[in-house]
Amino acid sequence: MWNKLRSLFFRPEISLRFLLVLRRNLLVYSKFWRSSMMFNFIEPMLYLAALGLGLGIYIPEIEGMSYLEFIAPGILVSSTMWATSFECTYGSFIRLQVQKSYHAIITTPVSLDEVVLGDIAFGVFKSILYGSVILLVISMLGLVASPMALLVPLVLLLSGLVFAQLSMIWTSLAPNFEIFAYYFTLFLTPMFLFSGIFFPLENLPLIAQRLAWLTPLFHTVELCRGLVSGQMPTLYLANLLALFIFAVVLFLPPLILMRRRLVQ
Repeated sequence: MWNKLRSLFFRPEISLRFLLVLRRNLLVYSKFWRSSMMFNFIEPMLYLAALGLGLGIYIPEIEGMSYLEFIAPGILVSSTMWATSFECTYGSFIRLQVQKSYHAIITTPVSLDEVVLGDIAFGVFKSILYGSVILLVISMLGLVASPMALLVPLVLLLSGLVFAQLSMIWTSLAPNFEIFAYYFTLFLTPMFLFSGIFFPLENLPLIAQRLAWLTPLFHTVELCRGLVSGQMPTLYLANLLALFIFAVVLFLPPLILMRRRLVQ
């Protein structure tokens, strides 16, 4: 009993060996990156076409931008959220529960904490990769107005870390695949709809605006829209600080919960 308690609460065993886990995931990804990239590329392009070019015709300028220019950075950000979240839920759960890759790797000098951190790093990689590709596309469409957009991948690194951590927490608690539907439907979808991607939040009830500030997606959208348009939000430092706080607060929970799951 005492040994079990010690295994749950000792300090994380983390070293650069987590990069070996990231390398392993990248090697696997290299086998099917084309099909994976295409799926995560087509969906945001459909949103841009249907809403920006279709619905956008009937919507006046928002904050000095056309509707297409307004939603493009938000669609970019949301696509990275979905990509990272899918990877660190379904992808990680398959490696954990189906393929038993976690169990195999921790028989080597790589610790469980490093395996989890490697999966989180892979989720961050996907955030930066997909976001950068979509950023390139919207720049070719003339929707990027400022060279500050080159800083978008740095914001996506931080937000990708947050969403990877959140997803790994859910994965560590999930008993089966079906439970992920609750995460995507009850948590990510409301963020997708009410984080300022499709409309400004100023006209929403005050409580909705305050709730948006408690979500990482809102802060990422604000920062990326400011970088792409060249009109940084007044509270951009607060947005950046909020993402940093999310990342720090969420660092230990996925490590602790995943360790508890494997010990049990």
